[in-house]
Amino acid sequence: MPGSVRALRGATTVSEDTEAQVTERVQELLTEIMARNGLAIDDVISAIFTTTADVVSMFPAAAARGIGFGSVPLLCASEIPVPGAMPLCIRVLLHVTSDRAPGDLRHVYLHGAQVLRDDLPV
Repeated sequence: MPGSVRALRGATTVSEDTEAQVTERVQELLTEIMARNGLAIDDVISAIFTTTADVVSMFPAAAARGIGFGSVPLLCASEIPVPGAMPLCIRVLLHVTSDRAPGDLRHVYLHGAQVLRDDLPV
């Protein structure tokens, strides 16, 4: 029997907006979310990526496809340009199936994005 639908959040930053760094950081973020939550690609229903306005070198979804997310529906969007918001930030919202209770899920914030959710365990 399949698990319940759950949502997982994550974010990371890049130090420069290049295809190489966006690819590296998106793949690192997704790999870490999957590992910390014991997930396989087949558990992922969909993913929504957002980037701040200063990340335009590539679509984060393209990086995700590079590590096996090719059959997962992926969407990219822009963050609201709030004054003072963290720059060079990439966020993801993953919809997954999981038998874990919501309180047992591990959201992942890496690099400069760790300060966005310093209440979460590393």
